[in-house]
Amino acid sequence: MTTNQQSRRLEGRVAIVTGASRGLGRAIALALGQEGASVAVAARSEAVWNEALPGTVHETVAELHALGAKAIAVPCDASREDDLVRLVETTRAELGPIGVLINNAAVTAPGRPPAAGSGPVAARPAEAPGVRGAQASAMTMTFLDMALKGFRLHFDVGVFASYRLMQLVLADMIGAGRGAVVNISSWASQVPGEGPYPPGFGGVSPAYGGNKAALEHLTQCVAALVASKGVVVNALIPSLPIITPGLAVLQNNFAETSTEEEFAEATIRLCLADPAVTAGQVAFHDDVLHPELGRRGWLGAPAF
Repeated sequence: MTTNQQSRRLEGRVAIVTGASRGLGRAIALALGQEGASVAVAARSEAVWNEALPGTVHETVAELHALGAKAIAVPCDASREDDLVRLVETTRAELGPIGVLINNAAVTAPGRPPAAGSGPVAARPAEAPGVRGAQASAMTMTFLDMALKGFRLHFDVGVFASYRLMQLVLADMIGAGRGAVVNISSWASQVPGEGPYPPGFGGVSPAYGGNKAALEHLTQCVAALVASKGVVVNALIPSLPIITPGLAVLQNNFAETSTEEEFAEATIRLCLADPAVTAGQVAFHDDVLHPELGRRGWLGAPAF
């Protein structure tokens, strides 16, 4: 989607986007920049560490600069509170008070980039298409296989980081009398749902879906607190699978998909929503884009 200078919908806003080195975070950051926002691009990836997972915070910032947007790269490990505090303080010092927060970071791709200062990164070869290696399998572990450490990491990155960042930026928004938070969730929060289950069904990992379910509840709790102060807080879920690099590593044989650009546009619309009308919603992106069709929710195939 292209916009001109006169129609940019987020002109003058300052936004933070976590997990913005690739995939949905990158697409949202670019859309915010196109709409006139100054963007702090936050993620761990400062260099490509896996050929199947291209993209870095610096590359996203370069793309934003090419669009004429003001942007900064803030390398950030969302599982570390001091990094979150530094992210907000750096953004505020270099760009100004924060008016938009997109909590997108999550443990999705297999593995994590090495910590800053740990030396050169050797890019790992991509897996052959359609092949699930040991790393990909780790993302689909069931409850019986997953160590508590792995379960906790999903919540550290997906829920606790979102909790802390909202605490850190809401003062700016409340002071301005306006602001927007969009927490990126997933249909995984609703899977596997109520039984009975088919014979041989092995269950699903509780970590990714579980942290998304918690994020949705947190979204509504915060939305109820700040809606009267002009701040709109909602969660957004893809209506269909979106083939980001992280998802492509795990699976890419979906019958129907949507695009990063469509999801980013839905995110922009939630950033512009009136908290007196749209607050505490757990919305599917196609419902945001096409409200005339009514709420259709998840449009993909059944989970099993």
